[in-house]
Amino acid sequence: MREVPRTCYTSVGRDHIAYQVFGAGPPDLVFVPSWNTNVEALWEMPPLARFVGQLATFGRVVLFDKRGTGLSDGLSTEGQPLLEQFADDLRAVLDAVGTERATLIAGDASGLVAIVFAASHPERVGSLVFVNAFAGLTHPDDHANERDIVRIWFDGDISPVAPSVAEDRATVEQIVRYFRQAARPNAAYETRAQILGLDVRDVLPAVQAPTLVIHRAESRYFTVHHARHLAQHIPGARLVELPGCDHLMYVGDTDAVLSEIEMFVTGERRRDVTDRVLTTVLFVDIVQSTSRMASVGDHRWRELLDRYDGEVERNIEAFRGRQVKNTGDGTLAVFDGPARAIRCALSLRDALRADGVELRSGLHTGEVEMRGDDVTGIAVHTAQRVQALAQPDEVLVSRTVVDLVDGSGIEFRDRGEHALEGIPTRWRLFSVVA
Repeated sequence: MREVPRTCYTSVGRDHIAYQVFGAGPPDLVFVPSWNTNVEALWEMPPLARFVGQLATFGRVVLFDKRGTGLSDGLSTEGQPLLEQFADDLRAVLDAVGTERATLIAGDASGLVAIVFAASHPERVGSLVFVNAFAGLTHPDDHANERDIVRIWFDGDISPVAPSVAEDRATVEQIVRYFRQAARPNAAYETRAQILGLDVRDVLPAVQAPTLVIHRAESRYFTVHHARHLAQHIPGARLVELPGCDHLMYVGDTDAVLSEIEMFVTGERRRDVTDRVLTTVLFVDIVQSTSRMASVGDHRWRELLDRYDGEVERNIEAFRGRQVKNTGDGTLAVFDGPARAIRCALSLRDALRADGVELRSGLHTGEVEMRGDDVTGIAVHTAQRVQALAQPDEVLVSRTVVDLVDGSGIEFRDRGEHALEGIPTRWRLFSVVA
């Protein structure tokens, strides 16, 4: 039996993230097989232990428990979306183990967060491997839902995810015990319900990393159309459909899965990372600045601008954004998390209300091109057009932003579809409800 690696901890704020490292690299392989994990209980579950042991024969393997699962602290109660929490957890673990660029091996719902992380932080992701993953559940043939949590946790029924071993009592007991040690029933159920409502399909074209998509062709838990969608919309992605019906990647013909991963990881030449990155763009503008300047006079107007500049700098820093440019009576800023961008806009608006300064804010998440300290691209223009449609003191966002902050507690009011000047398609916009 393989010696169990030592469990270490890193932190995100006051929360602690459990992780393990074993094997020798490069490459570094970050293994995230599903949402619920337990890095210590894993070694008591032979099918999964064998799988990660084989990964270690051709790379250094990094395991970790996301917040809300396994040995890590609970999910944030401050309304931070699941995708942002995962990205923070993953980045903290990469930093802790000294990994500059890693291969992410993601299955099930972990594919959602791996997609967003890879698009947002292309410099940290050397390649991507998806096994039985998805980007959004909208197809009528989808059978997976949160009720399967009840079947596994309470009934010990693993037939939805591992039908080939559903009659093998010893294997069933091992898998069910592992799932129960990975998360408590309510946490597993509630989190699963949120995850199955996420849709990151719009993000797929922004993924730059070389990508391998593996799917078992007869799986009914998440059908193969999900893999085909991933491969069609991630630039240059390679699709491999394997025989089999098991959803869990470490059950069934695992040798075929491992063989495809090893060939991809060890045989693919590294691509250069471009200056394109998934970013949330925020435009803020002072309402009727010219008439306001005329009404208050030059001296008072200068005081108000100084106050505005100070609040902009303080709030962008507080919400981990970066100010790209100051237009005199407006601001362009970028954030790696849309919820933080929204909360920055709300905080900035509220801070300046006492001075009688009204702001109009617009946000969109999309792919931008970094040009030194500047950003360009259709996402920047989209955010600017969204901001132009905002009412005084309104924070207006695109549909993409709404989808990415699902589960954050942020509420929106539908403002209907709009034509954005210079943007080819119509966009549904939403107003943030404070």
